[in-house]
Order: sequence, then C-alpha cells, then structure tokens
Amino acid sequence: MEKKNALRAGAVTAGTTLMMLLMSSPAFALTRDDGDDPGPGLSVAQTLGLYVAAPIVAFLVIAGLVIVGDQSRKGQNRA
Repeated sequence: MEKKNALRAGAVTAGTTLMMLLMSSPAFALTRDDGDDPGPGLSVAQTLGLYVAAPIVAFLVIAGLVIVGDQSRKGQNRA
C-alpha cells in the first residue's frame, strides 16, 4: 500500500511540475521594455557577498539571538 501511495505522490508531483513548465511563458530578456534602464552588473565579489555571505551572516545572527534568548530563559527557570 505504501508503494502505491509513493507512486501516486510521485506521479502527481511530476505532473504538476510538467504542467508548470509548460504553462510558464519564457522570459524575453533580450527584448527591452519601454522605460527599461538596467543598471551596471555586479562583480563576482558583490555577487558572492549578496547571495552567499549575506544569508550566512543573517543565519548566524538569528541563531545567535535564539541561543542567547534560550540561555537567558534557562537561567530564569533555575531560580
């Protein structure tokens, strides 16, 4: 029974993915729209900083705040 459910779930997922790919229109990146004024591109360092370093730093800050909050809560419970 589990095999049948897994097969059904896989078929639904594959069908949904296929339909989304077929229904989505291609991006016309080469055709400029009226008023389109793209800025200068990002350098490799800027790209890595924006898409790699910034999310890692944000994760570490949030994790640190959670840990500090958890430690302060544990200290209050002991008293």
